Amino acid sequence: MQKIRFFSFLLIAFTFISHSHTLAQELLPSDPDPNRFSSEINAFKAWDSKNTAPDEAILFVGSSSFRMWKTADAFPNYTVINRAFGGAHLTDLAFFYGQIIQPYQPSWILIYIGDNDIASGVNGDLFLKRYKEFTSRIWHDYPSVRIGFIAIKPSSSRWDYWPEMSRVNEIIKAKNEMDPRHFYFDLGRLLLNKDGKPDDSLFLSDLLHLNDDGYARWTQELTRLLSEL
Repeated sequence: MQKIRFFSFLLIAFTFISHSHTLAQELLPSDPDPNRFSSEINAFKAWDSKNTAPDEAILFVGSSSFRMWKTADAFPNYTVINRAFGGAHLTDLAFFYGQIIQPYQPSWILIYIGDNDIASGVNGDLFLKRYKEFTSRIWHDYPSVRIGFIAIKPSSSRWDYWPEMSRVNEIIKAKNEMDPRHFYFDLGRLLLNKDGKPDDSLFLSDLLHLNDDGYARWTQELTRLLSEL
């Protein structure tokens, strides 16, 4: 009996360690410390402690392109939860998985991530590996949820990184075609001018974040895509 209990303990411990390792997404010394977002995450937790999260909502997770999008106003015909935080990397989403995804029962999880990762030196292959691990974790917990990846956007401030960002987009687009639960939404193309470069009139002065006109384009297109699905 003692041996059985001992091996049961080892199994539980191994499962916990493996789970934690997955959430940490194999952090590298160059990866930023996720705890820099403690205040933002605590704000989410405080809201959740006082409110009942609606089921079957569209859950937005990611970085500032989602955080700055007034999603509740943009999609009045949908139930929306926005758990994005500015400056986020994919490792941050994984680290805070228990706070930004697990409390909810969404029908959709929309993800905008990768902009900061690639710009900070994470190569596309590592990002894609982490993305596959992250989405696999989601489907383990939510087998029927639909995941929509919003393509990494082109911007003048990060145009030097666009070849690698574009490559990541194309590979995730191909992943979409292999899994009926995965959707690829290319809203980035709406931000290009006739010369195939970012239209700066759709961005704030930092030439990185969208202004109201840029978000209006995103809202119109995503509304159309969601209504078709």
